[in-house]
Amino acid sequence: MNKKELAELIIRIADSEGVSGNETDTALLCKSELLRYTDKAELKNGNVIAHFGERSDKKPHVLLDAHLDRVGMIVTSITEEGFVKADCIGGLDRRIFPAQRVVIHGRENIEGVICTLPPHLKKDSSVMEKDQIYIDPISDRETVREKISLGDPVSFDSPCTELLNGRICGAGLDDRCGIAAIIKAVDSLCGEYDSLPYTFTVMFSAQEELGERGACIGAFDIDPDISIAVDVSFALCGGEDPKKCGELSKGCMIGIAPSLDRALSNWFINRAKANDIPYQLEVMNGTTGTNADRFSVNKCGSKAVTLSIPLRYMHTPAEVIDVSDCELTAELIAAFLKAGDVK
Repeated sequence: MNKKELAELIIRIADSEGVSGNETDTALLCKSELLRYTDKAELKNGNVIAHFGERSDKKPHVLLDAHLDRVGMIVTSITEEGFVKADCIGGLDRRIFPAQRVVIHGRENIEGVICTLPPHLKKDSSVMEKDQIYIDPISDRETVREKISLGDPVSFDSPCTELLNGRICGAGLDDRCGIAAIIKAVDSLCGEYDSLPYTFTVMFSAQEELGERGACIGAFDIDPDISIAVDVSFALCGGEDPKKCGELSKGCMIGIAPSLDRALSNWFINRAKANDIPYQLEVMNGTTGTNADRFSVNKCGSKAVTLSIPLRYMHTPAEVIDVSDCELTAELIAAFLKAGDVK
């Protein structure tokens, strides 16, 4: 899989539907991608699970994870005038809501725009409250009531756009770029799974944005010895604390935290150094806010690490990544699966 093919894969997955709790379309797409590499791929309790190699006590078992879901909204009511009231799913910044284009995923997809007062009529610059989110659908009242139901998911209408120098902008890159990085890592193994020092399972997990729910049940079932959570983290843009951010185009962010396995983190750092693979460190002083937090305390525990892809403007309609960072993350994952020197 070359860089162009990886970019196309990222866009294809990122543009699929899949607000937390309604990930089926994305899950089916990801399952179809994994079936190119193994016939042991299935949907289970909302997660996509794929097994590689014959598991036995002779080899440690590795879990590779990225989450399926994206942040969005949920329909809570429909007014007499035909406006759709909504509330947030996941950690959304309501400062960006006014006049955003959205898609309501009802019996059919209906486009709309989040209502806002013109600046001439607005008395202050306060942030929209949660109970002030109204969507103006591009449909008449009869169609709205026929096609939209309470509980329907809503996503930003912001499909991916390729930018200059291998960068991509879109609403669903968290964590669909992580999914693509894992698929690229699997692709690079060229089907030689039985010769690896590990057996491994790929899990694309549901409902991460609601508290790592899919990761919790998936890891309990899989019970891995080693877990690698591939997610995104903050990329420096302007105004942030550089100590809390990575940078686009400078490689995977390897996690270091009290809740992660330090020897595992060090393996990735040393491997990157020894092979001149660009990388960055992400130091956290507690838990990570990723699925790794679930993996490290699963059943009797699992060695866990985070590999994060730098991403600008997280949880907005204009997230930005660099495809090269996904490539470098995939390279580290494949190297780990081939090495076999972590038990």
